[in-house]
Parts: sequence; C-alpha cells; structure tokens
Amino acid sequence: MVRIEVRLYATLRRYCPGPDRENSLLLQVPEGTSLNDLLDRLKVPKQEAKILFVNNRSQSIDYVLRDGDRVGIFPQVAGG
Repeated sequence: MVRIEVRLYATLRRYCPGPDRENSLLLQVPEGTSLNDLLDRLKVPKQEAKILFVNNRSQSIDYVLRDGDRVGIFPQVAGG
C-alpha cells in the first residue's frame, strides 16, 4: 500500500468524504494507483478536476502515485 495526502480545493471540496472538508485526506491506496484511479475513488468527475499537482508539481492524470506523495486537485480556475 502507498500512503498519500490529498487536498481538494474550491468547488471540489464537496467530494471530500466526512464532515471536515477543509483539511487534507490521508489515504492508503494500492501500489500502481494513478491520479485517474484516485479521482475515480473519490468520485470526482474528471471534467471538473482540471489541475493536478503532486508534491507541488503539475502532473498528468496518468501519474502513478508513490508513498508520501502530496496531491492537490483543483477545478478550472477563472479570474479577471
């Protein structure tokens, strides 16, 4: 098993299980789990998860998670 820390931001917090949506999730996932698999596990629609960071670096949805990774998942960002 691989231990990771996951943080969902902005409108994606609604997919965070449990009452404390402001804090990160500490999860154990099987070895070989990708960001794509993680989104499926959290039931986050892929069209809503636009920006994926692992250890403060942008990663593709195919990135395979490693023990100790810190994942940040963001929706589309708009501003003006």
